[in-house]
Amino acid sequence: MEQIKLQSRVSVPELSQYFNVSESTIRRDLKELEEVKLIRRTHGGAIAIESVNFEPTYLEKEDKFLKEKEAIAKKAVEFIHEGDTLLLDSGTTVFHLVKELKKFNKLTVVTNSLIFAQELQDSQGIEVIITGGFLRKETLALVGPLADQSLNKMKVDIAFIGTNGIDLVEGITTPNLVEAETKRKMIQIAKQVILLADHSKLGKVAFAKVAELGEMNKLIVDNRVSESVISSLKNLGIDVYTAEE
Repeated sequence: MEQIKLQSRVSVPELSQYFNVSESTIRRDLKELEEVKLIRRTHGGAIAIESVNFEPTYLEKEDKFLKEKEAIAKKAVEFIHEGDTLLLDSGTTVFHLVKELKKFNKLTVVTNSLIFAQELQDSQGIEVIITGGFLRKETLALVGPLADQSLNKMKVDIAFIGTNGIDLVEGITTPNLVEAETKRKMIQIAKQVILLADHSKLGKVAFAKVAELGEMNKLIVDNRVSESVISSLKNLGIDVYTAEE
């Protein structure tokens, strides 16, 4: 448990080597720890249970890694053209992209964020469509069946998606099952999907699966992500872009 808490994520071979025991012994130990809800087993290893369920509020996240998020937003705006229809997920990194949109003269923006809609209310050339749905107080996102039904009636040029966790094996994850489903709908209705994530999201796994990494067309990260990780992401077929501060 100390090793799992220290690293957040461990593999069976790592633990086997560390403790000098067989991998089958480690698997049995992990099974027992999962049964008492201390960890969650993953493909080939385990993660700490708190890293799966923990979800900071929108207000707790909005002032973290500000320079990185601003840089990612400035890079993301390079892929937007006048007249595009955009779908904006309600993440704090995506919020910085919302601020960049005000320089455009003609856009249609679909969002499940009341905050984003309010931010764009005075932008004359931007038509704003709100999905509707159940308001999650933790993320201030509109989610659930009503949001999903409205998304099913649309097609957009680009979806900009935020996430709680990005893992090479587990893919894109978020702590809440309902919000994960709404994010999946967003991905399904977009011609192009661009994932925005600062370095703190890499290597993290949350409770609910959103999508495989290969379902993303592009990933924009900050310059604190290592070249080896970027190379591994590119091997999955994703175009990875690094935003310079």
